[in-house]
Amino acid sequence: VQLQASGGGLVQPGGSLRLSCAASGSIFGVNDMGWYRQAPGKLRELVATVNNGGSTNYAAAVKGRFTISRDNAKKTVYLQTDSLIPEDTAVYYCYANVRPYDSSGLYRRYWGQGTQVTVSS
Repeated sequence: VQLQASGGGLVQPGGSLRLSCAASGSIFGVNDMGWYRQAPGKLRELVATVNNGGSTNYAAAVKGRFTISRDNAKKTVYLQTDSLIPEDTAVYYCYANVRPYDSSGLYRRYWGQGTQVTVSS
C-alpha cells in the first residue's frame, strides 16, 4: 500500500492550494483519511479528517478556511486550503487507515511522503 501526495507549493498570503493524496496497492478497504502538518521546530499536528461516510473534523486553526473531501472510488483525499496565512507554512502529510488484502483483517495507518506548503509574500 502506498500513498502519493501532491499539490504543495509556494503561495502568497490569501492564496489557495489544493492538496491531493491517492492510495494505491493491494487494498481491501479504507476508512478514515486525513491530513497532518509539521512546521519547522514544531510537533506534527492534526489538520483535518474525513471518514468513509463523509463526516469531517477540523483543527480550530484551519476551520472555515480549509475543506477536506474524498473520492472513495479513487481512494483519494483532498485538502482545499483557502485564505492561507504564513502560519500555515509546513510539510503536509496525508494518511489513510487501510485494510490491505492479507490474512489479518486489520486496518493499519499508512502515510504519504509529505508535501511542502509555503505561504510567503
